[in-house]
Amino acid sequence: MKKLLKFSGIIALIFFSNFSIAQTNEIAKKHKSTDFYELYKPGTTEVVLVLFGGYPENAEDIEREFAITGRANKKNVAVVYLNYSGKLWLEENEKIKLTESINTLFQSNELPTKKIFFGGFSSGGNMVLLISNFLIKNSNVIQPAGVFIVDSPIDLLALYNSAEKNIKSNYSQPAVQEAKWIIKTLNENFGEPENNLDKYEKYSVFTSKTDHISNLKNLNSTQIRFYTEPDTLWWKENRKANYDQMNAYYIKKLSENLKNSGFDQVEYIPTENKGYRANGERHPHSWSIIDKEELLQWMLKK
Repeated sequence: MKKLLKFSGIIALIFFSNFSIAQTNEIAKKHKSTDFYELYKPGTTEVVLVLFGGYPENAEDIEREFAITGRANKKNVAVVYLNYSGKLWLEENEKIKLTESINTLFQSNELPTKKIFFGGFSSGGNMVLLISNFLIKNSNVIQPAGVFIVDSPIDLLALYNSAEKNIKSNYSQPAVQEAKWIIKTLNENFGEPENNLDKYEKYSVFTSKTDHISNLKNLNSTQIRFYTEPDTLWWKENRKANYDQMNAYYIKKLSENLKNSGFDQVEYIPTENKGYRANGERHPHSWSIIDKEELLQWMLKK
C-alpha cells in the first residue's frame, strides 16, 4: 500500500510539473518583448489595445501602473505596452517612423486590424490623438476603431502659460522643475508664444485660445474618450494651481468644442477619488482613473 501511495505521489508530481511547464510555455507564447514594445497576445485575438505612456514611462512602467493584461487576455484582447514616450508632440517624420513601427508590430505578430484601440496617459495621450489622426488621414492599414486619453496636456500654449504661473508662485519644487523644463523645451522648438502662435497651433492637439482643432479633423468618425480627474482641491493644496491650469480644464473644453463641431462620438469622463499610483500615492494624474472592466466592455461593443 505504501509503495502504491509513493508511486501515485510520483505520478502526481510529474503531472503537476508537466502542467506547470505547459503553463509557463503558454505564457511564453503569449508574451513578446522588443525594444519597441511588450506584447501579450491570447490564443484567440479579436481586439488589440495599444498603450502609450506618459513622460518618461516605458512599457514596464505602464504595465505596473495600468495592469490590464490578464483581464484583457481573458476577453481575447491583445495588449501592447509601448516603449515610446518623452514627447509632447510629433514631428511629421516622427509620425511616419512611428507608423512604420506600428505596421511592423502588427504584421510580424499577425495581429488583427479590424478592432484596434489606442490609449495614452499624460503626454502619451497627445501622441495617441496625433498618430491616430495621421493614420486615418493617410488611409494606413492600421485604422483605430477608438482612442482614449488620460489627463493629457493637450494644449501646448496653455501648458506654457501654466508653467509660467508655477514658476512665479514657486510653491511646489516638483512643479517648478517641470515648469522650467516645459518652457525651455517649447521656447527652443517654437519660440515664445506671443510671436509664434502659428507654431503652437501646428503641433498642439488643441489650442483653446483660437479653438484650433485641425490636428484632430480626421477623427470625426472615431470613438474618442477623454478621461480626467478634476480634483481642484488636490491641485490647489499640492501645486497651488487653479482650475484653468489643470489638464482637466482644457480636456473638457476640447470635448465641448469637438461636439459642437460635429464629432458625435466623443465622451468626456470625469472621475472622483480614483487617482492613485501603484505605490498607493494619491494623485489625480494617474492611469488608475480608468475603470478597466468598463473600458474593455466599451472596446468589445464596437
